[in-house]
Amino acid sequence: MPVGELSPEGAVEEDTIPHGKRRGTLHGMRRLFPVIDETAARTPGAGGASVPGALEDREWTLAELAAAYAYPERGSAGREPWLRANMVTTLDGAAQHEGRSQPISSAADMRIFGTLRALADVVVVGAETVRREGYRPARARAEFAELRKAAGQEPAPAIAVVSASLELDFSLPLFTSPLVPTLVLTGAAAPPERIAAAEEAGARVVIAGDGAGIDPARAVRALAELGHTRLLTEGGPRLLGQMVAAGVLDELCLTVSPMLTAGDAQRIAGGPAVTVPRRFTLVSLLEEDGFLFSRYRRE
Repeated sequence: MPVGELSPEGAVEEDTIPHGKRRGTLHGMRRLFPVIDETAARTPGAGGASVPGALEDREWTLAELAAAYAYPERGSAGREPWLRANMVTTLDGAAQHEGRSQPISSAADMRIFGTLRALADVVVVGAETVRREGYRPARARAEFAELRKAAGQEPAPAIAVVSASLELDFSLPLFTSPLVPTLVLTGAAAPPERIAAAEEAGARVVIAGDGAGIDPARAVRALAELGHTRLLTEGGPRLLGQMVAAGVLDELCLTVSPMLTAGDAQRIAGGPAVTVPRRFTLVSLLEEDGFLFSRYRRE
């Protein structure tokens, strides 16, 4: 079935991270930025159908979400590959509640999460996030099969786990039974016995640093050499902080959750501060049920 004929509910990712029960009723999504002529006028399309992106209370199709979050054309903006991050934060800056992102997420956030997964070649994630969130292999999604085939992609994105120590449970399905072999990004000083354990489990180990950890720029290049040019990272905060400090992040898709948590939860990015704050430009802003879905690109 073509992607445009499906309900937005089909984009919810249910295989890689376990999440809470979805709400039965959803509010409509609206485009707040950029404001286009159709948005301002709320103009109906041919046959009375809504114009994609119009400022109105309705659910978006998967085709609309995929178009709204499409990667840049190959070679555009002078950069390839393209690394985007997808994170969620509360109004008071918490990236997690009780160690997990699910409590501050929503059904709309998960539709976008699933759409971003469907557009990516590889999902890069830190080892601690894999442990906390209970990652499982990404599966092929019928609703995006034609889209991925047309883009020359595998049926599902690969998962690339970043770990210095490789202290991971290689008996988990993420390593033993993925549709696309899981990658492990590590440094040259990683314990040889753990590298062997990863490879024995079926993972592909990619050396992307001279020490124990990875060099973010080298990791991006290594993934590109494997054919993965549409990169998506879901954190955690420490990994995202490393990518920000290294200057390799091209885009940030940030969900602002209309919640307050207080406490001492992590921000979306951690680690040492950069010498000069990095400037990003807002390229789109969507809203549903009080959640804001922003998309920023570096200048």
